[in-house]
Parts: sequence; structure tokens; C-alpha cells
Amino acid sequence: MLHEEKNIRQTKGEPRRRWFSDDFFDLIIWLEPDESVWGFQLCYDIGFRPRALTWTKQTGYKHSGIDDGEHGGGAHKSSPVLVQDGLFDTSAIGARLAAASGELPAGLLDCVLLKISEFKF
Repeated sequence: MLHEEKNIRQTKGEPRRRWFSDDFFDLIIWLEPDESVWGFQLCYDIGFRPRALTWTKQTGYKHSGIDDGEHGGGAHKSSPVLVQDGLFDTSAIGARLAAASGELPAGLLDCVLLKISEFKF
């Protein structure tokens, strides 16, 4: 079940953000001053094959894999980065997010689920 992370660093000049997570999801939501959703990043399957669906009012949608920066061979770990990824299963991920919604307020959940359902790959 998603729980809200506390004491999230806010960046001056950027929309306020809230962060919700569990063992499968990390959901970062950026909010307008009126508390409407400006954008979100839904990271999923974070323990196995992490990927992210990002949507913002400014740039629209982007679906990415997450390269965790592990390269083995004794090399230093690099910072995680988003890389191009394939298909996004809107119905399965949407259903799993709805089932795990936990502390995610209903209005935010509804907005994210709507944007997930509208994503065309």
C-alpha cells in the first residue's frame, strides 16, 4: 500500500511535490498553487525491472526504463538515469495502482489514473 513520504525536498521555482511509495511504486506528484496536478512520475516494478511513466502539462507523456547505474566489474555506481523503453500496460498498471492507493488522496489518484488511461504508446 502506498504511503506518503514526509519532509520531501521542495525546489524553489518548481511546483510543490508530494511523494508516495511502496515496494512496487514510487509516485511523485507536482502540484499547482491551487493544488491541481501539474504533473507526475510513476515509477513501477522498482525492485525488478524499473520503468517510469512521466506526464506534465508542459511536456506531455514519456515512458522510460530506469538504468540504475550498476555496471558491475568493480566500477563505481553511476547516477540512475531514464532511458527509452517500450510498451506501457495501461490497464494492468492502472489497476495495480488503484489497488495499492493507500494514503494517496482520492482526487490525486483519480487524476493519475485518468492520465494513465489516456496514454497512447
